[in-house]
Amino acid sequence: MALIESEASVAAEPVRISEATFRDYFELLKPRVMSLVIFTAFAGLIVAPGHIHPLIGFIAILCIAVGAGASGALNMWYDADIDAVMSRTAGRPIPSGRILPGEALAFGITLSGFSVAVLGLVVNALAAGLLAFTIFFYAVIYTMWLKRWTPQNIVIGGAAGAFPPMIGWAAVTGSVSVESIALFLIIFLWTPAHFWALALFKMRDYGAVGVPMLPNVAGEKVTKDQIVVYAVLTAAAGVSPTFLGFASPLYGVVVGVLGAAFVWLSILCRRMPDGDKAMVPAKKLFGYSILYLFAIFSLLMADHFAAAFMGGMRGGF
Repeated sequence: MALIESEASVAAEPVRISEATFRDYFELLKPRVMSLVIFTAFAGLIVAPGHIHPLIGFIAILCIAVGAGASGALNMWYDADIDAVMSRTAGRPIPSGRILPGEALAFGITLSGFSVAVLGLVVNALAAGLLAFTIFFYAVIYTMWLKRWTPQNIVIGGAAGAFPPMIGWAAVTGSVSVESIALFLIIFLWTPAHFWALALFKMRDYGAVGVPMLPNVAGEKVTKDQIVVYAVLTAAAGVSPTFLGFASPLYGVVVGVLGAAFVWLSILCRRMPDGDKAMVPAKKLFGYSILYLFAIFSLLMADHFAAAFMGGMRGGF
């Protein structure tokens, strides 16, 4: 009798049906992060030596974008518990209840497999392997391990965001070269200064969920010192394409000026008093860092097109 009553009780419980919309699933892909991935991957594809058919190139960028979105979905699935506590992330689809955790997990795994398989079949195995490793690195190494374990989470985990231009390069050349590693290092070294600037004015959020971000663990002074160090390294990496011979001296000069501004803003951030509630220098540095990265890769592509145009002009005479 008790068993019958138990079964009846279970049967009476309503089955929850997701009411997620297309917009909710799109948000699960972290579109702002995806836009940066697409842009840097496209830059890697454009500046790589050699030729790729436009359709194949489009498919390569699409697969990289889908892979990045899959990583975002898996990250949101695993981090739903802390996202619900942090003010910056509480409105995301899973903590807000618009998408069920199981749906997000299935969505992320499906997109991961699709993007890697298509990239391998249509483009080449190296690009597909790099994309698979990038998804694994972000979803497992960073999200499930580094993020909640070490204050160096951003330094090591930044590699995941630095792979897209290398994947774009590999899609064209089928190889990894010193030049593609230079593109990787620009983003890899940029990530700590960019993200720690954000962490300075979001310290309370990270402290509330126990994520060991550097400002919470080592303090604001150490964090600001480290931001300056990485800003200098980023500025140096930014001009490296000129010294490696795949960007012009003009590119080097312009990017050098942009890098000097990046370093100067990091110094202003370092001078900011600890406990400053306004955090204006940190916010300015965070905003500028995004513009700086977009400028670097925009200038690389513009420099490449200018060189191709001038080469064509000389070839015509």
